[in-house]
This record gives sequence, structure tokens and C-alpha cells, in this order.
Amino acid sequence: MPSPETPLAAASAQRPFALVGAFDTPDALVQACEAVRDAGYRHFDAHSPFPVHGIERAMGLRPSRVPWVALAGGIAGGLGALLLQMWSMGVEYPQNISGKPLFAYQAYVPIAFEATILLAAFGAFLSMWALNGLPRLFHPVMQHPCFAQASDDRFLLSVESADPEFDVLRTRELLRAAGARDIEEVLP
Repeated sequence: MPSPETPLAAASAQRPFALVGAFDTPDALVQACEAVRDAGYRHFDAHSPFPVHGIERAMGLRPSRVPWVALAGGIAGGLGALLLQMWSMGVEYPQNISGKPLFAYQAYVPIAFEATILLAAFGAFLSMWALNGLPRLFHPVMQHPCFAQASDDRFLLSVESADPEFDVLRTRELLRAAGARDIEEVLP
């Protein structure tokens, strides 16, 4: 005999992936992020149509490691290009051309500069992808009815159920106290 439970009741009994609250202004979003951070949550994200000044600090995010990876790539590229040119022109294939010294570093600058820029760019690009967990073609929060407006005129804050502090009722009240207009559950 089939279960008397309807698909809607089964879906509502399922633990949500996240709670998503909508806010009217970027300042309200920043204040809500501070409230969620101060309540001890760590698995939450803010979605806005443009960069919001101070949101990283409000969310308690650490500074990015991407610049350090780009710096390391740039140093490796520059030094690698210089050493390769110095070795090839001065040790492996020495040529006395017009009485110039074997280690004429002035001629090595353009190649070293290009290698520095190239490896710094590769380091920044690849580390950004790796640290952001990309490519991610789908995320359950994208199912929120207003998520498409987060790229136009909506400010959203999503708190994931993976957070140890997450409790549906308590998190809903926290978002409501922070000024969220619409609070909806997003299923996985």
C-alpha cells in the first residue's frame, strides 16, 4: 500500500540545504552578516548585484592567498627566465659577439619580464579557481526563487545547514531579527 505521505509533505520533512533571507539595502546585508558571524555561524554567504564595501570583514573572511601565489609565480618566472638565459648564453653556448660580455643581463630583461607576468597571471588564475572550488556548475542556493535577482537588485544572505550552529527555527529567528524580509528554505 502506498504511503499516505504526499510528495510535498516528504519534501518539507527533508532537512533544508540552507535558509536564505532577502534584504533591502547593502548596509542591511552587511549588518546581517555581522549578526550571523557574531552568532557563531561559519557556513554562510552573501549574494549581491555589486561588490559591497566591508562585507569581507563583516563575514569574518580571511585575506585571500591569491596575491601570494601570484607573487610566487612571478618570482619563479622571472628568476627562471634569467637563469635559463644566463646558463644558455654564458655556459652552454657561449658566443663572443662584438666583444659583449657573456652575461649581458640587459638583453635578458624583456624575456624575464614576460615570464614574470605570464607565471604570475597563471598563478593568480589557477589559484583563484582552486581556492574557490571552481568550476561549480550548480549550487542548491541557485534554486531560491529570488536568486536571479541577486544579480540585479536583490541582496541575499544564505546560511547553510552544514554549519554546526544551524537550527531551522533559531536561524530563521536570527535572520528575521537581522532585518530579512523574505526567509525561505532551499532544499538540496
